[in-house]
Amino acid sequence: MRKTPLLLSVIVLALTSHVWAEQDDSKILEEAAKNNITIVQALRANDETAVTLQGEIVRQIKHEHYELKDTTGSMTIEVDDELATAEQLKAGTEVKVVGEIDTHRYKPTDIEVVKLEIIKE
Repeated sequence: MRKTPLLLSVIVLALTSHVWAEQDDSKILEEAAKNNITIVQALRANDETAVTLQGEIVRQIKHEHYELKDTTGSMTIEVDDELATAEQLKAGTEVKVVGEIDTHRYKPTDIEVVKLEIIKE
């Protein structure tokens, strides 16, 4: 009998998690509009800082991970398949990305992209 409330809670959380994510994304989009920065600035930014960057795709590193460069440097961006495909993000494609800085203890800082605009293919 006690498992029923727990099971219901898990189901409700699973069904509403996308709503929470969308709210977070809208907050990131709002914040990032104020933080149009370069890659070198992004590499120095604090974890979870919302940013907007513009640059050129250099290469696909692995599934959903790409190297982005601008005139100041390069860094990895993580792009979900729902935002753009590997065919769209070929080397030389110029993009504007909005996302959140993700710092790590044992690997380089990257950006988790929440919005991507292809400027020039």
